[in-house]
Amino acid sequence: MKKSNCVTSSCALLSRTLLVFLFLINAGCGSRHEETIVVGSKNFTEQIVLAELFAQQIEAYSKLHVERRVNLGGTLLCHQALVSGKIDLYPEYTGTALTAVLKEAPERDPLAVFHRVQAEYRLRFGVEVLQPLGFNNTFAMVVRGDDAAKLHLVNISDIGAVASKWRAGFGFEFMERPDGYHGWASAYGLHFSGEPQILDLGLLYRALADRQVDIVAGNSTDGLIAALGMITLNDDRHYFPPYEAVPLVLRTTLEKHPEVGVALGQLAGKISEQEMRHLNYAADSDHRDPAEIVRSFRISKGL
Repeated sequence: MKKSNCVTSSCALLSRTLLVFLFLINAGCGSRHEETIVVGSKNFTEQIVLAELFAQQIEAYSKLHVERRVNLGGTLLCHQALVSGKIDLYPEYTGTALTAVLKEAPERDPLAVFHRVQAEYRLRFGVEVLQPLGFNNTFAMVVRGDDAAKLHLVNISDIGAVASKWRAGFGFEFMERPDGYHGWASAYGLHFSGEPQILDLGLLYRALADRQVDIVAGNSTDGLIAALGMITLNDDRHYFPPYEAVPLVLRTTLEKHPEVGVALGQLAGKISEQEMRHLNYAADSDHRDPAEIVRSFRISKGL
């Protein structure tokens, strides 16, 4: 009987120990879940590459787990995901933040735009705008190289004489935003042959190459422009504001995990326009995995 009591006592002790162990495991799992940082991106190549760069930086300089949520959609979808806390950070462009999100008039001075966006995002959304990455990704009005040579096209104003015969193709966001199509066409006095086609961003250059359209609005850092023998026309009337690439991060995330700010701060000024174009080309033309592209870039920069 004494032996039986001992066994019973041992079993009870073992049960309590097991319960404590399971509690600690569950608590640990909860803690790890809280230590996850979510990086988002818009739905084009450069954004996916930059999101991967942010993720690898945070992983390298912290013990945080990083979840990637890329291809979320356009500017306003990513903005809403950020301010609602569904993501902690994503890459944005200062001119886009100024006009598309803050709904303010375009401004030409890059430093003034940066400080305005930084102050307003902090005040309105509780979001910190970190230092620029080093490159400006402005809208690029792109035409086929043979058309540029035949018609002697260098500047956007040069297409005024032929625009009425041309078909234009733009992304949905460019058609809708205040610094987009309507203001641009008005500034240059352009009237195309019919309403512009609204195209998926991934199909812009294919449509141009296949002569479905004659001009598209791409990005100045797109790697496929030169690769496909296309030409970017100069914004000779200086319509577009600066679009410096910056990390946007929730203030609460930085307060809880200051190491995120430290990690991303090391990227300030590290990417030139030419370097970003090469990174995009590696993804779009060479079909390399963004994670591999970013690893190679970080090594080359000593990050």
